Amino acid sequence: MKNPLIAERLKFYRKKNNLTIPQVSELLSETQPVAVKTIYGWESGHTQPDVDTLMRLCCLYHVDDILETFGYKPPKKVIFNLTTQEKNMILEYRKHTDMQKAVQRLLEIEKES
Repeated sequence: MKNPLIAERLKFYRKKNNLTIPQVSELLSETQPVAVKTIYGWESGHTQPDVDTLMRLCCLYHVDDILETFGYKPPKKVIFNLTTQEKNMILEYRKHTDMQKAVQRLLEIEKES
């Protein structure tokens, strides 16, 4: 049974990662040839990638929670979908308590009460 979210999410995450369909084809073809036409089929919902290819696409697109992304479990109550870079910035911010005031001032952020 086809999952209609797969096409929508594959297209969304490809664009979010600033990749074109030919670029995705080239990257996937490093291990197994994938035609541009095939990727168009996935994104239009006419076909779906096999499980191995879907996993490779998730790695390529930096999709962390595959089950949630494709609607197999309810989403967590998250306000933001953060990129890997944004997550790393938050972790570094938390590690450097001595720099937090300067970062807040730079970004013109008021500290929470």
